Amino acid sequence: MSVLSVTINAVLTGRIAPLGAKGRSAIAKTASDTALRVSFSGLDGDFQADKRHHGGPDKALHHYPLDHYARWRAAAPDHPKLNAPGAFGENLSTIGFDETAVFIGDRFRAGTALIEISQGRQPCNTQARFLEWKALPSLIVRERRCGWYYRVIEEGAIGRGDALTLIDRPLPHWSVARVFGLLFSGDHKTDPAALAELNAMPLLFEGWRARAEKLRQR
Repeated sequence: MSVLSVTINAVLTGRIAPLGAKGRSAIAKTASDTALRVSFSGLDGDFQADKRHHGGPDKALHHYPLDHYARWRAAAPDHPKLNAPGAFGENLSTIGFDETAVFIGDRFRAGTALIEISQGRQPCNTQARFLEWKALPSLIVRERRCGWYYRVIEEGAIGRGDALTLIDRPLPHWSVARVFGLLFSGDHKTDPAALAELNAMPLLFEGWRARAEKLRQR
């Protein structure tokens, strides 16, 4: 297992607010100046308007690498929401690794909490509406810059400046980027056998396991 430790540069939460003419969302996140308690359902003070697609034990925390922001600023210059963490609805922001460097089932010590990667983050129209960028979801799919979710294994507290340190990697061949590419970017067409492995992977979010089986049966 490779050693991986980075500093958390922002811990963010959001409240439900209007989005567009009819929608409501908590995608707009604000960085906290103090450490926040994280339970099995997520950070104190963080909310979800659409509980069918967001939140829950397997989506307790959303991590989006700040490393990607330069790419998105280059594609959408002068967009003010891309000047600070929170543009993608993330709870954790770091610099130093991306979807190619983290793997399904990776366990990290984050502050005093223990968290585990359950899946990548499937892009949606909420992100497009929030950033007023219709093409963004398709770009995320094409470039695999999806971010990822954690489930909480041990509750605790997480704050800006805390270390995010890898302590276990049970699935070193299944990076978030690889799994996302198989399930959403068409990579399964050249590696169909991988879908059966994903469907049988207990550490992968159940919904993504079901998607793997659906693709396998086509």
